[in-house]
Amino acid sequence: MLELKNISFHAENDGKEVGIIRDISLNVEDNKFVVITGPNGGGKSTLAKVVAGIIKNTAGQIIFDGVDITEKSITERARMGIGFAFQQPVRFKGMTVVDLLRIAAGKNLSVSDACEYLSEVGLCAKDYIDREINASLSGGELKRIEIASVLARDVKLALFDEPEAGIDLWSFNNLIRIFENMRKDRHGRSIIVISHQERILNIADEIVVIADGKIVKQGSKDIILPEITGTENATNICHKMA
Repeated sequence: MLELKNISFHAENDGKEVGIIRDISLNVEDNKFVVITGPNGGGKSTLAKVVAGIIKNTAGQIIFDGVDITEKSITERARMGIGFAFQQPVRFKGMTVVDLLRIAAGKNLSVSDACEYLSEVGLCAKDYIDREINASLSGGELKRIEIASVLARDVKLALFDEPEAGIDLWSFNNLIRIFENMRKDRHGRSIIVISHQERILNIADEIVVIADGKIVKQGSKDIILPEITGTENATNICHKMA
């Protein structure tokens, strides 16, 4: 279980301190698929990076599986089972797909095992297993390979920051299918996705809406999704997110 207690993050802008995240408290239970949405610049991606340890919160406490990880590094959090997938997947020159999956898994995966992870994200393994990450791969292919690396790590908490960014419609449709499968077959894994897309919101168990650095709505998909797609206030939010 992930517990965020009064999390804040401040950054300097032209010599002035600006509040990006303001006193956010949030619990994500085990085996839940949570989507965080809201206007651009509202603090969603910043919050995900705080949880992963990429940036350090200014105030508040982060508890993961009963352990206070507030002062732990990104490496320590990764070892505890927190995985993070960036908006733009990192490219590694000279590294093959199978190398990346072996590093993610932390062991010398067999080619057969590596191929299974690629199959889970809808890629024909024989076409990708020996290809270089930094060469001739589309944005959609890189996104799916990054998701495969998260699966290979067998994380307890998987964080995805706007996974739909920069991919075409065909790749997006595949991405939806991957998340639907991940939701059905979670193995106790919690999933947090930062997204504006209604089709991803529709997969969620719970939706959290963040605006101006604060949680403004939170609850089950059945309650929150109609509110943010059907009311005048929600229409304004969606226009800002577009």
